Amino acid sequence: MQLDKENIIYIDTADGRIAIAMRPDVAPNHVARIKELTRQGFYDGTIFHRVIDGFMAQGGDPDGTGTGGSGQNIKAEFNNLPHLRGTVSMARAASVDSADSQFFICFDRSPFLDGQYTVWGRVIGGMDVVDAIVRGEPPANPTKIIKMSVAADVD
Repeated sequence: MQLDKENIIYIDTADGRIAIAMRPDVAPNHVARIKELTRQGFYDGTIFHRVIDGFMAQGGDPDGTGTGGSGQNIKAEFNNLPHLRGTVSMARAASVDSADSQFFICFDRSPFLDGQYTVWGRVIGGMDVVDAIVRGEPPANPTKIIKMSVAADVD
């Protein structure tokens, strides 16, 4: 896996920066769409709306309710990467091809998700920032994505 700045995403919150190495080798369409939405500023100001302690933090919904998205679904790219602590994967509805803009970051190993959701990245820095994301469904005072950016556009 090559860690070039074109395939690293930064998520800036009030608690600091999360760095995610994306995996275009296993989920090229998801990575391309995440980068496209990021560069459009789609994620800026959105919240982590579903955060379950010991499981995951979900964000990427412009409505903050868990039902919103960009309006463009992405065909599933299930792969053999496991859902470990720090894994970043796409959220979806019941249909396997219903992923849109919502994603989640795993707090802990979640093997029941393996092969059911498209893994597209892994946290490579700022896991302490992930751990600081406020819990709740929805959280009373949710953690906000202040800015999401592609490292190549920042560094």
